[in-house]
Amino acid sequence: MDRELALEIVRVTEAAALASSQWMGRGLKNEADDAATTAMRSMFDSVNMQGTVVIGEGELDEAPMLYIGEELGTGSGPEVDIAVDPLEGTNIVAKGHHNAMAVIAVGDKGTLLHAPDMYMEKIAVGPEAAGLVRLTDPIEKTIDIVAKMTNKRVRDVTVIIQERKRHEELVERIRKKGARVKLFGDGDVGASIATVMPRTGIDLFVGTGGAPEGVISAAAIKALGGDMQARLVPMNDEEADRCRKMGITDLSEVLQLDDLVKGDDAIFAATGVSSGELLEGVRFLGGDLVETDSIVMRAKTGTIRYIKTHHRLERKPHLAMPEDQ
Repeated sequence: MDRELALEIVRVTEAAALASSQWMGRGLKNEADDAATTAMRSMFDSVNMQGTVVIGEGELDEAPMLYIGEELGTGSGPEVDIAVDPLEGTNIVAKGHHNAMAVIAVGDKGTLLHAPDMYMEKIAVGPEAAGLVRLTDPIEKTIDIVAKMTNKRVRDVTVIIQERKRHEELVERIRKKGARVKLFGDGDVGASIATVMPRTGIDLFVGTGGAPEGVISAAAIKALGGDMQARLVPMNDEEADRCRKMGITDLSEVLQLDDLVKGDDAIFAATGVSSGELLEGVRFLGGDLVETDSIVMRAKTGTIRYIKTHHRLERKPHLAMPEDQ
C-alpha cells in the first residue's frame, strides 16, 4: 500500500466524525449514524485506491451505503480491503457519552478477515504479553501472565470489559483474583486498542462483542505490536453456516492475530467523536471553527501519528447539520 493512503484515510474518518458529532446528545442514534455513513461514503470517492468493503454496514439489501462488497475509491491505485464503522458508538452519541469514534481499517486485498456480523469472543494485550496469553486459558492464569510481563502486582492490573449480563461471572472472577475491573458500555474498538496504548493504564481486554469490531481492532493492535486472539460465536444455525462459508469449519477454532489481519501491513485510522481513552472528541470552538483529534497507524512501519485539525464548517457545507434540525 502507498504510505500516502494513511493520511487520505484520516480525511475520511474526520468527515464522518464531523458530521455525526453534530447529533451529540440529541437522542437520535440513527440520524447520527446516517450522517457519519453519508460523509464517509462521499469522502471515499476522492481517495486514490481500488477498495472493496469486507466489513461494513451490512449486505447490499440491508444498507444503502458502505455495504459488504461495495467498491470504493477512484478506481485507480492500490487494491485494498476496507473495514469500516462510520460511527462506533451510535448510542454513545445519542446519549452524549464518552468513547464514540469513526474508524477504518485498510489492508492489502485479501488480508482482512471477512468477519460476519455476529458475536466474537476476544482477548487483547499490549506488547509486553504478546504471544504469551491464550483465549482458552482461565482468566486467573492470564492475569498472572500479564502482571508478570508488565512488572505489576496483580492488584494493579486493569482489565477492561464490556458491562453486559453475559460478562457478570467473568467480572466476579477477575475481582476475586484481585485485579481491577474497568467497565465500559459501548465501543469495544477503543477499549481493545487501549491495551496497546501505555498512557491508558489498561492491561487486558476480554469479553464477547462484535466480530466486525474485532477485525478493525486487530489492525491497530498489529500496528502497535500487541496481540489478539478471537473465536466466532454463532448464535444460531444461520450464523454457523456463514462461518462455514468463510472457511471456518471448526467453530471452536481460535483465530490468531495473523488470521484476523494477514501479512505485515495494515492501516488503522480513527477520529474521536466524543472524548475517551484514545482520542478527544470533536470540539466546537465558536463560529464555524471545529477541531478534530485523530490517530493513524501503519503496521509495516510501526508509525503512529496523532493529528489535530481545524475545520471551517462554512467551507464544508456537506458536513453541516441541516438548519431545520
